[in-house]
Amino acid sequence: MGPDRPWGHVYVGCAALAALFCVAPVPELPVPWWAVALLAVLYAGCEQVPRCSLVGRHAPVGMGTFFPVLLAGAFLLPPPAAALVPLPGALLARVDGRPAWLRRTWRAAQLALAVWAASRVHWSLGGHDAVVGPRFPYALLPAGAAVVAFCLALTALDGGILALTERVPAHTAWRGLFLRSLAPVTVHGLAGLMMAVLWRSTYGPLAALLVLLPMYVSCWVFAQYHRERAAHQATIRALVQAVDIKDGYTRGHSERVGQASVMIARELGMDDERVEVLRFAGILHDVGKLGVPTRLLRKDGPLTPEERRIIELHPEYGHEMVRGIGFLDEARSAILHHHERLDGSGYPYGLTGDRIPECARVVAVADAFDAMTSTRSYRRARPVAAALEELQRCAGSQFDPAMVRAFVRALARWGWHPVVTADEERRQEAREVRARGNVPPPALPLAGRPAGRGPGGGGA
Repeated sequence: MGPDRPWGHVYVGCAALAALFCVAPVPELPVPWWAVALLAVLYAGCEQVPRCSLVGRHAPVGMGTFFPVLLAGAFLLPPPAAALVPLPGALLARVDGRPAWLRRTWRAAQLALAVWAASRVHWSLGGHDAVVGPRFPYALLPAGAAVVAFCLALTALDGGILALTERVPAHTAWRGLFLRSLAPVTVHGLAGLMMAVLWRSTYGPLAALLVLLPMYVSCWVFAQYHRERAAHQATIRALVQAVDIKDGYTRGHSERVGQASVMIARELGMDDERVEVLRFAGILHDVGKLGVPTRLLRKDGPLTPEERRIIELHPEYGHEMVRGIGFLDEARSAILHHHERLDGSGYPYGLTGDRIPECARVVAVADAFDAMTSTRSYRRARPVAAALEELQRCAGSQFDPAMVRAFVRALARWGWHPVVTADEERRQEAREVRARGNVPPPALPLAGRPAGRGPGGGGA
């Protein structure tokens, strides 16, 4: 959230006023103040976990880890009382960036409004009485509606702050926010419903608190997964940036090859894990150029046979460079064999047909397509249609016909939009995090990269 944007201040002020209106007591709704205090203290304590010197560095990162407490309050309390639950925790929580008071105010108002909306929907559908007994499966209906209301409120508020303070176009500010939040908040909503049912049962509030332990463990596991994934991405960014610096002619090439490889993999019906492997393979397919002399990569004139033989060593260099990176797995074979040809005339080993790994056959098509449709120092870019014609002409001799057909189908369905880069996706995610008042350290850009003047239209 940009503190220097006056409209952002106005927006936060309006949200705060709306939150104050929501917490105003309603005389006909009795408020169990002890329950409000207990849930508010519990949520505030959960917000302080990351500050704990003993467990803080292992705590799940990011707002929303303890949504179950907030949603349990929405299921147990009248709307004005439920909206009070997040206020102490949000106002005392650690925030990054300045001004801290503005970010805390925004976060408190946002959560208060979202919890109020969830409680209001839950209350109007009779959910307050449904958790007694409980009346299953009916109790799931108001709880599910409350979760949707909670997500919609967060989405509306997040999109507004993105549009006003991060200069995100209005027509894209809200895109994808709701769907990305629905699944995790639904899981938290189920935990919150379990808390509410136990709270209103003969076991009482103490039993309800036990729900937080498995929820915290699951959040910790999920956070560890994301930390590991972030480490993987950082490794890849570092490698690709290094190639980027070395060979400036083909900036963005590797990222686009990764994108095209993903399109082919999905068209072939590969599972998500293999699709991710193909993305890594496409992005890193030319990492071996780090071992090629820079003067050869940047040479404007034709290569001599000796110079071409040196450049043709880059798949083997790349394979050796990533040999010790365990998570790349199958991607290593694509890095080694993406210049092999079905007829055996490729390199480095002259493999033929099905002896070429499937992932390498995918990357070969993606690599050649982007090389043909990109402007290089020695020729202009070809139109997409002309590049597809060339791929189809060489299918069966240079490229796997099944991979070419899959890519043609994927392009017909989705088109080719390489301007949407991984950098922009990360910038959008960073904007969303900042809009919630939690700013992570900036990440290195995932630049794409290299390819040279290779046979058959692909990178060297």
